[in-house]
Amino acid sequence: MNPVVFSLILGTATPGGGFPVFGAAYAEALSAAEPQLRIETRNTKGSTENVPLLEAGKLDLGLVAGELASAALGRPGTGLRIVAAMYSSPGLFIVRGDSPVRGIADLKGKPVALGTQGSGITVLGRIVLDSLDVSCQEILLEKAADGPPMLLDGRAAALWGAGVGWPAFTALAKSGGRFVAPSAEEVKRILAAQPSLRAVTMPAGSYPGQDAPLGSVGSWSFVFARPGLPEAQGYLLARALHRAEGALAARLAQARETTAANTVAAAPSAELIHPGALRYLREAGLAR
Repeated sequence: MNPVVFSLILGTATPGGGFPVFGAAYAEALSAAEPQLRIETRNTKGSTENVPLLEAGKLDLGLVAGELASAALGRPGTGLRIVAAMYSSPGLFIVRGDSPVRGIADLKGKPVALGTQGSGITVLGRIVLDSLDVSCQEILLEKAADGPPMLLDGRAAALWGAGVGWPAFTALAKSGGRFVAPSAEEVKRILAAQPSLRAVTMPAGSYPGQDAPLGSVGSWSFVFARPGLPEAQGYLLARALHRAEGALAARLAQARETTAANTVAAAPSAELIHPGALRYLREAGLAR
């Protein structure tokens, strides 16, 4: 008798950003590792759309970034649950190689592409600028891929982004772009204003020409499950990820942090992990 195959819809974000790239790798790796799973990705407007779509049952799974994930999980009575931690996302600005901008304060009054309206990365960028009292001309993008051309042709003085392997950063770094990160003192100021964030580092070599590690702030992004996703499906998702960790990391640099162990470590509490996923994690000796 053939096993039942569960078909799940995973919401990502707009083309050109990191979420669609991660979502494709995650879906293919887990589907290959678990014959009972078939995961299909769907482009959305990003984290701010994924949360209501999940709550309405229009997505089975959704990628949700940093601060929006924390806010969603912190709402009393939420039915959203974590099935996997994705990665921590150091936030950075990138400028053209010939730009006079040397620090975040230099962006005051300048046009800055912060990201798409629905992105959690955009929220993180606003938090960084507000915490440092730097007001700029905020540019919101229709899709993440619109950002690099704006920087290159001068419509934007800087582009904000986050995480390892972000396509826009890769393209701009190859063309001579230069990263601008908060100083150690600025990191302290940001964390004092927003304690839910944490200090994170972009490892050296994450992007072309980036020879030194860059300190910044960020938070964990997660794969969320809709309210009521059956326990059996959450169990299979956690088991498939554990089996596929090596293949996923080999395929995508930012997915090196996407592990069963990090799911346990990054979740605010065990109760916010999907019950089926938590059962597998306990069986595997990774959770209490």
